[in-house]
Amino acid sequence: MEIRYASHPNEVKGFDTSRLREEFLIESLFKTDELVLTYSHVDRFIVGGVVPVNEKVALEADKKEMGSAFFLERREIGIINIGGKGTVTVDGTVYNMDSKDGLYIGLGSQEVVFASDDANAPAKFYLNSAPAHKTYPTTRIAISEASPNHLGSIQNSNERTIYRYIHTGGVQSCQLVMGMTLLKPGNMWNTMPCHTHNRRSEVYLYFDMPQDGVVFHYMGEPQETRHLVVRNEQAVISPSWSIHSGVGTNNYTFIWGMAGENQIFEDMDAVAMQDLR
Repeated sequence: MEIRYASHPNEVKGFDTSRLREEFLIESLFKTDELVLTYSHVDRFIVGGVVPVNEKVALEADKKEMGSAFFLERREIGIINIGGKGTVTVDGTVYNMDSKDGLYIGLGSQEVVFASDDANAPAKFYLNSAPAHKTYPTTRIAISEASPNHLGSIQNSNERTIYRYIHTGGVQSCQLVMGMTLLKPGNMWNTMPCHTHNRRSEVYLYFDMPQDGVVFHYMGEPQETRHLVVRNEQAVISPSWSIHSGVGTNNYTFIWGMAGENQIFEDMDAVAMQDLR
């Protein structure tokens, strides 16, 4: 498990490109038959990826870093499959996961095992986890059941559909909020005009990008912006004080996960375009 520490915005003003990437970009999430985890001290958020190809992979706690007997002893987790068909088995119950299906697993579940239906088209499970204080039921969320919200326009290059998986009006959790945004062909911008939300942090995973495609992810305080060049299946940690907006060389998909003081999706501090620097 890789550890990332929180950074003060005054300190980040002096970061060069290498330091920004070291602190905020997760470059490698998906490795064959491995559980890959990054633990962020920002809201104690854990980001991970699992690609079971030749064998099943179990969700295991890093006992030294987490101080728990099993991963979900004091946590909850959201999972979205971005690959081929697979399964997640939770304490003996099997959940079938098609591409872009989601799964919420509540506090206290002891055994979580990932598998692919076809080794030639393996599942890719993306994980977001946050501390929890109460057990909510494990629930599968097919993308057809997620709450869609159509936003933007082709004129502004940001026509997109937001799917909410774990949220106050859908699958319940202690603090984790999770969903996915699909940009339509010909659209490259997400979340612009941008915002911050000092009540919670956020993590973006960018995917469905060509090999030579990139997203310029803008971060930092609104009057002190920086950027990260992000490639396919890489994630960005966004502290509560930072904007989180991107523009790509083509359309793409991204998964957003949030944790913090509240779960109200609309709770944002909007940034006027004229105030950006």
